[in-house]
Amino acid sequence: MASRDFLNQMSMRPLSAPRGFWSALHLDPILLFLLTILLAFGLVVLYSGGDGSVAVVRAQAVRIGIALLVMVVFAQLDPSVYRRWSPWLYLLGLGGLVAVLLIGVGAKGAQRWLDLPGLPRFQPSELMKLVVPMMAAWYLSRHFLPPRLRHVAVALAVVLVPMAMIIQQPDLGTSLLVGAAGLFVVFFAGISWKVISAFAGLMTVVIPLMWFFVMREYQKQRVLTLLDPESDPLGAGWNIIQSKTAIGSGGWSGKGWMQGTQSHLEFLPESHTDFIVAVLAEEFGFVGILCLLALYLLIILRCLYIAVNAQDSFSRLLAGALSMTFFIYVFVNVGMVSGLLPIVGVPLPLISYGGTSIVTLMAAFGILMSIHTHRRMITA
Repeated sequence: MASRDFLNQMSMRPLSAPRGFWSALHLDPILLFLLTILLAFGLVVLYSGGDGSVAVVRAQAVRIGIALLVMVVFAQLDPSVYRRWSPWLYLLGLGGLVAVLLIGVGAKGAQRWLDLPGLPRFQPSELMKLVVPMMAAWYLSRHFLPPRLRHVAVALAVVLVPMAMIIQQPDLGTSLLVGAAGLFVVFFAGISWKVISAFAGLMTVVIPLMWFFVMREYQKQRVLTLLDPESDPLGAGWNIIQSKTAIGSGGWSGKGWMQGTQSHLEFLPESHTDFIVAVLAEEFGFVGILCLLALYLLIILRCLYIAVNAQDSFSRLLAGALSMTFFIYVFVNVGMVSGLLPIVGVPLPLISYGGTSIVTLMAAFGILMSIHTHRRMITA
């Protein structure tokens, strides 16, 4: 039988502690400080990765400004608003994915965008990075936790349906991020290890079938290139070979800012987007990479702290999923650039050049700040 969270069944009132400047803005100063450092560092690396282009940095700074504004707006909304609107946003997102498959705009062999009259071109799959975990958290929080098997099955369907539609665009990188966000919600809901083991066993059967019936030729080529990039050093293996060369040549302390040879001599492809971490490694070395990863770790730990201290199941599940999705961003990008994972087109979060990804990520941080700053005291 469905039940509301225990906290929602009790009367609540706002925190009685005096409200400071940051509380009034519904912003978390610690998380905001860490994000500001990361964004500023990203502009420094981007300037070098973009071969000293002021235009690239200026354009990215504008995107960062928009993203920060989005974060502030999302932070103002009470978590109950996200809970209430989750089903409708999910249906809107599915409608957008269907529209992409029917009338979407294509580029470089992919059909991922909608170009509607009077509106800027946008990518509905980016919306699903937020909406899918929101919908899964909404559904599971309406039932007793840990969830029963039938509730887990419904939550998985909520995740897999949009994931399958995004794969058809095709956009494997985004589909993996959407799937991870939803699966983290299911995991944090407290499913048993028996269910996890059964799901892992199912994946061992499904993944080989995906090779034959789902994956496209270029996706298969990426996996084969991962296993043996030297088999085609001037073709499919060029990107990863040059990336690993740039990373290795940086040594302990790097060659110095703007002194990287692989990127500035144009050996390294996509040096200001997906492969920007290779630029960082070449110019700032192992020390620079450690500093970047430490900053990412602090951000993730702060987000998990917010998740642990959330006051209801919906907020905890959503905050935990958004925190770990950010981790997946970092893990996949660093893994693919260093030759540990296939290249799937996932940008380095808040560092790589681009607008859609950074706005989505900052919106997620806005939701996390909302969860943290709208907490209430329980009264009898």
